[in-house]
Amino acid sequence: MKTGPRYKIAKRLGGSVFEKTQTQKFAISAERSARAKRRSRGGRGGEYGKQILEKQKVRLTYGVTEGQFRNYVKKALAASSGKANPLERLHEMLELRLDNVVWRLGLAATRRAARQMVAHGHVLVNGKRVRVPSHHVALGDALAIREGSRGHGAFVGFAERFLERPLPSWLSWNAEAMAGAVTTRPTAASADPAGDLAAVLSFYTR
Repeated sequence: MKTGPRYKIAKRLGGSVFEKTQTQKFAISAERSARAKRRSRGGRGGEYGKQILEKQKVRLTYGVTEGQFRNYVKKALAASSGKANPLERLHEMLELRLDNVVWRLGLAATRRAARQMVAHGHVLVNGKRVRVPSHHVALGDALAIREGSRGHGAFVGFAERFLERPLPSWLSWNAEAMAGAVTTRPTAASADPAGDLAAVLSFYTR
């Protein structure tokens, strides 16, 4: 997915959108730009503008296209006709993308790298190779790194690196066996939302 100049986009949406912009140097530069923009606009910003920014921030953080994101929102809003909370449903669908789960497990340093890892066929879901990064992982699904991929450079020394990164409470992983599972559903408490999802839903229902 083409995103354009990453530093320029991140200054507009926030450094958390791309992993490579999550540095102190970038944060200082972004804050200077934000102060200058506030002065030029007199500190005013409309609710509609905020909703657009939040939508873009969430979409780019997860690395999904506009069409994919719109479908996620549509499904989340449809869930409101039942007992499900659309905000929680949207968050859950984004978090349970296979590329995001691979990143949450620490198997890849970035979501972008996780997408490549899945596309190259390194990941198994319930014993079957899945090459689609947007594949929806369900509660109870078993995840593993393919036996033939475990000698790949990306996984060398993973067991040691795994100890340095906290594992989300909704996932389990055995670093030695290179296998795990989705044990519970992700929530805002167990996986921080990438942005203001309430503003995102408001944008699509305005």
